[in-house]
Amino acid sequence: MAQDAAPHEFRLLKSEPVYEGHVISLRRDTVAMPGGGDSVREVVDHPGAVAIVALDDQDRVVLLRQYRHPVRAHLWELPAGLRDAAGEAPLITAQRELAEEAQLAAGRWSLLANVYNSPGFSDEQVLIYLAEDLVDVARPDGFVVEHEEADMTLERVPLAEAVQRVFDGDIRNSSACVGLLAAAQVRSGGPRLRPADAE
Repeated sequence: MAQDAAPHEFRLLKSEPVYEGHVISLRRDTVAMPGGGDSVREVVDHPGAVAIVALDDQDRVVLLRQYRHPVRAHLWELPAGLRDAAGEAPLITAQRELAEEAQLAAGRWSLLANVYNSPGFSDEQVLIYLAEDLVDVARPDGFVVEHEEADMTLERVPLAEAVQRVFDGDIRNSSACVGLLAAAQVRSGGPRLRPADAE
């Protein structure tokens, strides 16, 4: 019986910076390809992000409507934010973002999923949390609502309705789609969740 060949090692042959922005940067990598030769890949470096499915005691989820310039549209999303604070654990980022955007804290946290949004060209990874036992809190000291967030609206929507809105095409943000469907599966008695400090 023939043994399977070892998988090809996609070695990085060269990496060149192209652009350095406020949030993202772009580099051009040359990578060794199967069968010999190489190919150039343009890669967007991203700090990563968190998103939060915040469920209240009536099984309603917090949704935010926010303008997203790249798609020229307002999107329904989960509370979320960049992992741009140096050294900050992702759970702490999620807790801070929930307080900043929804003025909520949660007594119980679990990790629902982690997803790569566009792994064909970006290393962005989003950790999606389930936050339960919600309580109202003030926004953190020093946080200022500005830019798109000044136009943001917030709703609490029954989880089943939010899931239907995914299938209706009304909710298109990838983290929101994954988070809502995962939360619905958990609510139906589905999978075990990882602890909140898992990555």
